[in-house]
Amino acid sequence: MSFRKIRVASFRNLQDAEIPTDSEQVFLIGENGQGKTNFLEALYYLCYGASFRGQMDSLIPAQGSDRFMLQASWSNGVAGAPLDDEIAVSMKGRVKDITLNGKSLRDRKELVAHNPAVVFCHEDFSFAAGDPERRRFFFDQCAGMLSLGYIDTLRNYKHVLKQRNAALKESAYDLIDVLDPQFVRYGIMLMEERKQLLHKFKAVFAESYEHVAMLGVPVTIEYAPSWPEQVSLDSLFDYLRRRRSEEVVLGTTRSGPHRDKWLFRCNGENFTDKASTGQLRLISLVLRIIEVRLYEERERISGEGPRWPVLLLDDVLLELDLGRRRRLLELLPAKGQGAQSFFTFLPEEPWQDYVDRSTLVYKVNDGRFED
Repeated sequence: MSFRKIRVASFRNLQDAEIPTDSEQVFLIGENGQGKTNFLEALYYLCYGASFRGQMDSLIPAQGSDRFMLQASWSNGVAGAPLDDEIAVSMKGRVKDITLNGKSLRDRKELVAHNPAVVFCHEDFSFAAGDPERRRFFFDQCAGMLSLGYIDTLRNYKHVLKQRNAALKESAYDLIDVLDPQFVRYGIMLMEERKQLLHKFKAVFAESYEHVAMLGVPVTIEYAPSWPEQVSLDSLFDYLRRRRSEEVVLGTTRSGPHRDKWLFRCNGENFTDKASTGQLRLISLVLRIIEVRLYEERERISGEGPRWPVLLLDDVLLELDLGRRRRLLELLPAKGQGAQSFFTFLPEEPWQDYVDRSTLVYKVNDGRFED
């Protein structure tokens, strides 16, 4: 799927306008603070009904307004195909309405299935250099895009986990006994799906990372579950019972998929402890590229393809030298494959080197778009 045109109203600093985007490649050129990232945020919002910045919706409306509106037309990615979908998001105060072809959506999960996006941004650096929670966030997000069932399982697990933590604080042993079968069942389901995701990433990560970084030694991914692996349900229940007294004292659940870890290894050591900032930055970019390609592979195998998520690349080339920049771009979907990509650039960057006749180029200044 790809965006044909976008309408924005009272969204951040963007001027109210309709902006054509009918191209595989759209470049946004402008100084910092002019609205380039805000436009990518608007696109992401249309795909997921939420911001990738993790901010409250109340901070999004333009200054002096308590509402915003976004509308877009989506195509099915086939050249010359007619517009087939209309998406709209509006918010007034605390009330948000998301409609697809005029029908209100009750669950944002429906958007994930319809037209997902993958954003490449500076905050992704934390996937490699941040705490375990940030890495879990990335892999959970990727798993949810590849399988809507994973979203349901994760929601159910978090719901039971919240109830279990409340029971631990109250020393409600009878309630914990009732919750643990659900806790274990959803937890094991998450572990199994994460192992499958690990297998998919391991098949391509080391080669892709080496292609860009040219480190000379392989960097690999490992998944380290909090619970013991290869155990029976009864053994896992016994494991939780042995830890219960400690958890009651602390008032929180100390083991389970919410404490799983994803690790990057090189020569048997934790790569993130010794890697440079640039090497860690590349990890986050390669992870995103693999996420994009796994989605396309899933769609192709299922018979739905060729179909790509929308790519939103926010100044991701800025910190790369020319060699790494070129090699990273080689991993992205090639022109003509149907993937739509939005890039942001500072004016002094060599963005002209990547333009062709089909590229849409907008100069962004104070929220205004000029071609």
